[in-house]
Amino acid sequence: MTKRRTTGAREPKDGIGVTGDLFAQFDEPLDAGQDETANEPVGSTVQSDRVVRATSIESSAQMLGTLGRWVERGWLRTLDGAFARFLLDEAPDAPPLLLLAAALASHQLGRGHVCLDLQATLDDPAFALSLPPDGPQLPTDEPPLPPAEVLAGVTLTQWLGALDAPDLAGRDHGTTPLVLAGTRLYLRRYWQYEQDVRAGIEARLALGARLEAGLPASRARSALDILFEPRRADAKGADWQKLACALAARSAFGIITGGPGTGKTTTVVKLLALLQTLALGQAAEGGRPLRIRLAAPTGKAAARLNESIAGAVARLPFEALAQQVGTQQVDAAMLRSAIPTTVTTLHRVLGTRPGSRRFRHDAGNPLPVDVLVIDEASMVDLEMMAAVLDALPPTARLVLLGDKDQLASVEAGAVLGELCNRAREGHYTQASCAWLEAATGERIDAGMLDAHGTPLDQAVAMLRESHRFASESGIGALAELVNVGDATGVAKIWRHGYADLARLICPAHDDAPLRALIVDGVMSETRAEQDARERHADTAQRRGYRHYLVTMGALRPAPGASPEALSEWAAAVLKAHTEFQLLCALRRGAWGVDGLNRRVARILQEEGLIDPLGDWYAGRPVLVTHNDYELGLMNGDIGIALDLPVEAGAPPVLRVAFPAGDGTGGVKWVSPSRLQGVETVFALTVHKSQGSEFTHAALVLPDTYSPILTRELVYTGITRARAFLTLALPEGRSVLDRAVQAKVQRASGLMAGLARDAAAA
Repeated sequence: MTKRRTTGAREPKDGIGVTGDLFAQFDEPLDAGQDETANEPVGSTVQSDRVVRATSIESSAQMLGTLGRWVERGWLRTLDGAFARFLLDEAPDAPPLLLLAAALASHQLGRGHVCLDLQATLDDPAFALSLPPDGPQLPTDEPPLPPAEVLAGVTLTQWLGALDAPDLAGRDHGTTPLVLAGTRLYLRRYWQYEQDVRAGIEARLALGARLEAGLPASRARSALDILFEPRRADAKGADWQKLACALAARSAFGIITGGPGTGKTTTVVKLLALLQTLALGQAAEGGRPLRIRLAAPTGKAAARLNESIAGAVARLPFEALAQQVGTQQVDAAMLRSAIPTTVTTLHRVLGTRPGSRRFRHDAGNPLPVDVLVIDEASMVDLEMMAAVLDALPPTARLVLLGDKDQLASVEAGAVLGELCNRAREGHYTQASCAWLEAATGERIDAGMLDAHGTPLDQAVAMLRESHRFASESGIGALAELVNVGDATGVAKIWRHGYADLARLICPAHDDAPLRALIVDGVMSETRAEQDARERHADTAQRRGYRHYLVTMGALRPAPGASPEALSEWAAAVLKAHTEFQLLCALRRGAWGVDGLNRRVARILQEEGLIDPLGDWYAGRPVLVTHNDYELGLMNGDIGIALDLPVEAGAPPVLRVAFPAGDGTGGVKWVSPSRLQGVETVFALTVHKSQGSEFTHAALVLPDTYSPILTRELVYTGITRARAFLTLALPEGRSVLDRAVQAKVQRASGLMAGLARDAAAA
């Protein structure tokens, strides 16, 4: 192997190597839809790939040409091909299979994978890579060969042999742009993130043993019995909220996972009260209140937690807890002030640096916290989790909250999902169960015991009882069927006539069913479905977009109204808007947000509900697409454009009303000219809807299957609905069946490393 060229080469920075610089310059996160791909060629060949397949495997130049054809087709991003070219520039004799592996490893990052699993790719290239079968039509020759044909006949031994290139692919620490770990190929930066996350979690799990030693079960039991009322005699199973508090209190790393309505926020507030009570109870020995920060990955998630956490804190029994502390220096007011109610984004907690991927807080400048709680942790990618663990003081606790079954982060990594992979079965050791029973009075089912449970298992608690979806809820039943991949059960669920569940067939060239849904929230039903719905009548009313638009006109104040009256009007419109939301999987195409937003706007205009004379008009719902700290708006915030009546005879002034996001129910007014990053959201991607809830959610699936459609996406869309769900489908059920059976399996070595280290310990 010839040494890498040095002329013009960048020096490694921070031990990351040249790849770190390359991706810092070119890599941008792919949007949640992941169906947007660049189409600029990196290199191309007019010769048929079917003639040069064998040559591609033997010739680096031909391989680069093949990769260029894939980029032209949109099968790879421009960045993926550029990375392969970069490596060939650095090492002119780089083997073709190494260039192929490097481009595909880069491609995997765009799909949310941390690495390229070589064996999985050889076993099933189409599944492992999910490259689209075709791209934009080219005027010249036939389509290029797909990866399956290029890799035909290649063995794992051959591929590993091609990666035996010490200048480009290392097997551990160093500066090579690639890292090979077993059969997993990483870009070095992501290999390092994975190592850092694993080391950070293991350090806190080890610290947990010392925390438990200093926390007698009797002390925890006294406070927990105050925080949790006794269970009813007819209650089934253990109180998992109480168990989750105890589990998290005995560890420096804890996870509380559960579906919608299982009480994650309530549980973590009680956990913080428990931790502060225990800390202040040590005042005689110099104890002090814990420094606690609450964070979420997006502004929308932070705002939602802000709204709910204040109420949960207000319901805490501070007087009884203060008596439990047992010192005159600590009273109810002190305890109350020690529980934070302000939630900020992770970027704000860590401190962003303009023009840099790094944060102000890191190992050299750690966060001044004793406890960090992160809500909606399923949305936290591997890079951000590494930054969080790097910035935490060695003795600080980290508590993650989230739904393990929701969609993972848009960017690489599915950290929460991986860490919670064994949560349902428990895997608690006998020692853990004994301590938990002494600390809570709750007994864990014997089926959850595991003599070989790992330290991570002992730090994960799954909440199992939904307070949002009752046993007769069709939304809850459908979500559970999707979660376990039961496509047959999903197909049969419509026969039960659930009052909160409806299915709508949307033919491609018939607006009528979609029009009824988006305008009034209703749908055409079979006679049997109508009869079943009447038998299970619900007193609440299903809404469409007419509701908020009529509210906007009916409640509009007269000219000269006070600012308070204008704010009350806007708050009513914003609340009415949350009654209904159209959700979809993709960004592009007739059934993506682009096509549906145009279609919905046309229908609402035909109904006389909106009058879009330009980009801005009264009633336009908009989504903020990036954080704007100057305006106090966060990525994911939704606002409504309103015509403010001013003085009599004067034209109205258009302003966009956003919820204040501080739990007060107030309104923030913004001029449209100041909003630089917004998009219309009559239709909203499921990814963008994470952290939001709507009284009636309508999930629209496309008419053809896409690899983006997975059970996690369908589950997330279903659980955005609080009271009603409409599943809008093209004719036939094949798309839904395939989506329910397709589970996200992101390539990663995080859990393999944790399991290996636990076994070694």
